[in-house]
Amino acid sequence: VYKFHIAHTLYCMAVSVVFGCRELGRHTYVTPTSYLELIYTYNELLGAQRSNVQQLQRRYEVGLEKLLTAEGEVNVMKQELIELQPKLIETGKEVEETLRVVDAQTKEAAAKKEVVEGEEAIAAEKAAAAKAIKDECEGELAVAMPMLESALTALNTLTKADITEVRSMKNPPAPVKVTMEAVCQLLNVKPKKVNDPANPTKKMDDYWGPSQALLGDTTFMTQLQEYDKDNISPAYIQAVRPYLDKPEFQSDTVKKASKAAYGLCCWVRAMEAYDKVAKVVAPKKAKLQQAEGEYYTLMEGLAAKKAELGAVVAALQALNDKLASMQARRQQLEEEVALCKTKLERATKLIGGLGGEKTRWSEVAKKLAADYTNLTGDVLLSAGFIAYLGPYTAAYRERAVGQWVERCRSVSIPCSEHFKLVTVLGQPVTIRSWLLDGLPNDSLSIDNAIVISKARRWPLMIDPQGQANKWIKTMEKKNQLEVVKLSGGGDIIRQLENAVQFGFPVLIEDIGEELDPILEPLLLKAIFKQVCQQDRVHCIGCLQLIAHAH
Repeated sequence: VYKFHIAHTLYCMAVSVVFGCRELGRHTYVTPTSYLELIYTYNELLGAQRSNVQQLQRRYEVGLEKLLTAEGEVNVMKQELIELQPKLIETGKEVEETLRVVDAQTKEAAAKKEVVEGEEAIAAEKAAAAKAIKDECEGELAVAMPMLESALTALNTLTKADITEVRSMKNPPAPVKVTMEAVCQLLNVKPKKVNDPANPTKKMDDYWGPSQALLGDTTFMTQLQEYDKDNISPAYIQAVRPYLDKPEFQSDTVKKASKAAYGLCCWVRAMEAYDKVAKVVAPKKAKLQQAEGEYYTLMEGLAAKKAELGAVVAALQALNDKLASMQARRQQLEEEVALCKTKLERATKLIGGLGGEKTRWSEVAKKLAADYTNLTGDVLLSAGFIAYLGPYTAAYRERAVGQWVERCRSVSIPCSEHFKLVTVLGQPVTIRSWLLDGLPNDSLSIDNAIVISKARRWPLMIDPQGQANKWIKTMEKKNQLEVVKLSGGGDIIRQLENAVQFGFPVLIEDIGEELDPILEPLLLKAIFKQVCQQDRVHCIGCLQLIAHAH
């Protein structure tokens, strides 16, 4: 339906302009080309304006969405802050409680450590005393040990034949008899009572018979080698000592009498010497045993206390780890609260600052939605304005536009109630730039500038006061404007040729009622593309020029 009404409205525009020519008494040509340009302009402007309005509307809508999102986030952050505060307080209390427990257990561990260190010092003193006693004992025993080892070595050299030799003696030498008597004393072998040759009425002790029996015992050497030297009876030692000073019991004398007797003599002397030392060392050994017992008892208690200390230290370490974890959690919560407060503060300031903008943006978005709907008629009116109303006065333009608006509304083509070209196609920044370049600051001049910028065809400006000329020259100066005067002579073709090839804007001055036909291709934008290339080509007379990209 819109297409039919739009087409009919376009026709009515062309007809109204024809009647306007008659009313104003001036020649204005409404040709099929003008009508086609009107349609082309309408299509182009409608697409461009719809895109611009949609983009602008989308920006405001996105802004509103962001504001709504920010308001939602503020509410969420407020709730998060409310939820975080109790957690932070609770965590702070837990940290303080854990700190008190850690402090108490640290003091307990320090006290236990002090006790353990004191007992370690006492244990070290005990160990040192025991070691001193042990060293003293070993030093004193070292005197008798070489003699004992030498005696045992001598025993080990004795053979069965040596023992048999001594045993088979019928009348042994005195050194052998004395040696065997001493051995019998240590082995507690009782003597045999015999008649005293000097006094037959008396009895005397005879050790040779028991000695022969002892030598005949197969365990005799084993008894000597395994003799309990550490527990010799004092009576045995007391019985042996008189023999030590006898000349017959001296080692050299015994050695000359019998090899076997010499080994036994060394053994007896070694046992007596070891017992003498052992009697001195025995109390020290007892003292050493007592010291070692005390040391071991102390070490057992110390080990138990060390275990207790280790348990306390382990518990303290666990508490310290827990404390570190809780402190990290508290720090994290504090940072989250601070961040949440910062975000909340910034969001509140943003919403507060844009609170008034929310209403305005909503209104602008609604207005843009309405403008988008009205673009169908507004762009139609703008296209008619550009195509037909350029030569007319401001009053006639206003009257013609009013008629067109009534026509659109009568056939339900959506359009603004109060149409203005500058409202539909004007860009405030661009207009401001035009005014700075010398464009007169009135609605007629601004409308003319918009027509010039939006028209598909090259504009023809009737400018008796030179205002448009000045404005064009100022505006296009930065683009290296080429000024061509048809009445000034010169190589006009060369100037146009350079401008086309290098993309320079051209201002042709002093246009008369008739134009040189050579300009017609340029004015009609007779551009074609070469078959083998993508270059656009302009024709100026017989010349074919490759047009600049701009």
